[in-house]
Amino acid sequence: MAGFLRPEILAPAGSMDSLVAAVRCGADAVYLGAGRFNARQNAKNFSLEPSADHSTTSLGEAVEFCHARGTRVHLALNTLVREEEMREALYAAQMACEAGVDALILQDRGLARRIRAAAPHMALHASTQLSCHTPGGVAALRDAGFTRVVLAREMSREEIAACAGLGAELEVFVHGALCMCVSGQCYLSAMLGGRSGNRGTCAQPCRLPFAADRHPGPNDFALSLKDLSLGQYVEDLARMGVTSLKIEGRMKRPEYVAAATAVLSALADGRQPDEQLQEDLRNVFSRSGFTDGYFTARRGKAMFGARTREDVTAAQPAVLSRLQRLYDRETPRIPVDLALSVVPGEPVTLSASDPDGNQVSVQGESPQVALHKALSPDRAASQLGKTGGTPFFPRKTECRIGDGVTLPAAELNALRREALDRLITQRGRAKPVEYRENQLPDRLSRQESPLWKTESRPKLLARAARASQVPALKEADVVFLPLTVAAALPEVALPCWGVEIPRGLFGQEDAVRRQLQQAARKNARYALCGNVGAIPLAREAGLLPVGGFGLNLTNGEALQAYAAEGLAGAMLSFELTFRQTGFLRESPIPTGLFAYGRQPLMLTRNCPRKTEIGCGGCSSAGEMPEISHRPSTGSATGPMGGDPYQPLPPSGLLDRKGLCFPTACQGGCSELLNAMPLYLADQLDTLPPVDFLYLHFTTESPAETASLLQQYRHGAARPPQQITRGLYKRGVL
Repeated sequence: MAGFLRPEILAPAGSMDSLVAAVRCGADAVYLGAGRFNARQNAKNFSLEPSADHSTTSLGEAVEFCHARGTRVHLALNTLVREEEMREALYAAQMACEAGVDALILQDRGLARRIRAAAPHMALHASTQLSCHTPGGVAALRDAGFTRVVLAREMSREEIAACAGLGAELEVFVHGALCMCVSGQCYLSAMLGGRSGNRGTCAQPCRLPFAADRHPGPNDFALSLKDLSLGQYVEDLARMGVTSLKIEGRMKRPEYVAAATAVLSALADGRQPDEQLQEDLRNVFSRSGFTDGYFTARRGKAMFGARTREDVTAAQPAVLSRLQRLYDRETPRIPVDLALSVVPGEPVTLSASDPDGNQVSVQGESPQVALHKALSPDRAASQLGKTGGTPFFPRKTECRIGDGVTLPAAELNALRREALDRLITQRGRAKPVEYRENQLPDRLSRQESPLWKTESRPKLLARAARASQVPALKEADVVFLPLTVAAALPEVALPCWGVEIPRGLFGQEDAVRRQLQQAARKNARYALCGNVGAIPLAREAGLLPVGGFGLNLTNGEALQAYAAEGLAGAMLSFELTFRQTGFLRESPIPTGLFAYGRQPLMLTRNCPRKTEIGCGGCSSAGEMPEISHRPSTGSATGPMGGDPYQPLPPSGLLDRKGLCFPTACQGGCSELLNAMPLYLADQLDTLPPVDFLYLHFTTESPAETASLLQQYRHGAARPPQQITRGLYKRGVL
């Protein structure tokens, strides 16, 4: 790849077997989990400390193995951390520093803030769970101390290129599973089964049958994508300036890791992989084949697929056996310089050194007097060059041989083995990164913001999906409108309002920038920001950014981190229970709860409904269609009197149980909404002491919208039927 840097091949290591496979097949770096704060809790993973019975491999042992062979180690600490878990998560970071890992992969901004203060020399990589997909997001994470950003999988070639050259390394997924949802924005598993993808326990309900507007059959997989494969674009990615090519698969078997690593390593070296190896990679694991649809901007039905019986049988024993041979012995990948001294009357000495400055020297007995044939430099060099079965290959060998002496081949072999064993031990010796346990980041005190609670009740922040809902929300303290709705209104007749910046900003920064400026000219004051890339756009337009649920705030340090970036207020993650929100009492900015509405459970760039039946009858650009509910009966049990939350007519995705999940589009992305709305108006006295409640209106009629606003203003005696309390009581794993 002349003219640009060879990218790093970053391989998954969900177990020691997979780690060995990755290293021996050419991985420049591996990423792995240790302890419980990683996004693959069901992988074998590694222990933070050596186990007494040697039943698990420790992080230190994994790092030693990799560093001895020239492979870097990135530790995934990429889950959200609750306030009561911060100490344990920091201990994991401290153990990583002691082991000398090369980088930490982080999602939680609070944890990142603490680690940056305690270990300023540790490289921090922003996980793809941070949903970063814009140049502005990359720049914001760079300024927050991240040296590398793992970009969202949904980005096109042009969008990736636009993020290069901004002072942060870029890491891009090139092979493996594709989630339907943008990483970090999926709450489907959490809401349906209490197992959170943001906590590393996703149950993958998206791989179950779903269909648009009808009950799904056994072959309907509207939320399941094929696996990603970008091997043919390795040179393009390198030319763009992408630093690291990442293979997904910490839950997959070592043979898959070996095949993917070997193929991509060859491509990165400019070599064409063996045809049989490429075929074996296709067979060892796929979901109805592979896709490059996001990268090439050819999104659509061809990207969808599920694991079939044919896919399973393709990974037959013969394939696995061939792939196992790829890593059944050490691969010579480290150049070594050898210097032999055989002088009469002195101990034989062999020195070995590598390009990293490591050097060892071993000694043997004095040489024997040659009775027949003296030892020649060429014969000695030939014997020393037999480094097979080790990670080394001879680069330069110097032999100083005295006259008339000899040395048995067995002794030369023993010296070589001892020297290389010592060299590999020296290479693997831990190089700890300084960790200052008592060093804390500076804390911000209470910041000025108009969103602070000034009365006994929280303020009400409401989001309208359609212009028809706006008049019903005049009594809300702040009303948020989707950008396209705000743009369509000649003026916004509200005392205090703002705009909702789409969480999906793929390629839309310039358009959103113009729309925010237009909204500011119409006297918009706030911007709801559900992505790290939205915050600088809001500030640039002179709007006060309010953090949305998509920022996934679960601890006080995260509030500190985002307050430092200028948030005027922030919504807490709706994966927290009420008991887990005690930290908000010391928040430097106003905090709020998602208190009403159909919670967005997925943000996807490939609309599952459009793929199956097209866009007819769908919402567009944030304009949610109104869903007709049962007429009012005059009672006080529902927003309109009576119970409006009867099962919805088919206008979304249906699961196996017949539940309908509406879909809504905005900013070129689609959101999958919960089948039932969250409702808390009858429990206002039990809520944590937040400063505001956020009401997320989508399918409600204007009359229902007005009624619901009043219920949250004054309280309700009892809840309607067909609602959910969300995760605030039951929580997530």
